Amino acid sequence: MDIGVISVRYARALLKSATELKIEDQVYGEMQLLSQSYLEVPELRFTIDNPMLTKDKKQMVLETACGNGVSELTQKFFALVLKEDRESTLQFMAASYITLYRKQKNITRGKLITATAVSQDTEKKMQQMVESKTQGTVEFNTEVNPDIIGGFILEYDTYRMDASVKAKLNTILTELKK
Repeated sequence: MDIGVISVRYARALLKSATELKIEDQVYGEMQLLSQSYLEVPELRFTIDNPMLTKDKKQMVLETACGNGVSELTQKFFALVLKEDRESTLQFMAASYITLYRKQKNITRGKLITATAVSQDTEKKMQQMVESKTQGTVEFNTEVNPDIIGGFILEYDTYRMDASVKAKLNTILTELKK
């Protein structure tokens, strides 16, 4: 069976259960931590996929990867995934949960890239602008990249606005080469 189909099925069931228990926000945080753990600690995948490690130990490792105070639902979810020998797709299940949760809550991810750090006020204004355009909530990240020289790059959904000095200089350079 396809990993994507399996992942979405499990994630959808987890989201439905979490929503019924009114803890979908907590589980969302746990799945974000788990997903982040998989990205930051490549050994986690090898540990979870290791057939020599008992399911109890895998359960403990997964709960640790989700941070302190893991919900009972997440614990049961891990137990089910381990019982069904689906732990190799757990990273995809976490990513699928995050995607489904964002869709359900109308959450968009946005990113503001600037050459130097911006004030909280400026960041807030940009976030509010994106929220007004998307008619939903925005998880907003800022990033400093001195390579863009000045200006900013704003990204959300499939939209990208590049108002950086570097982009403008590249445009001028392209025009001069013609």
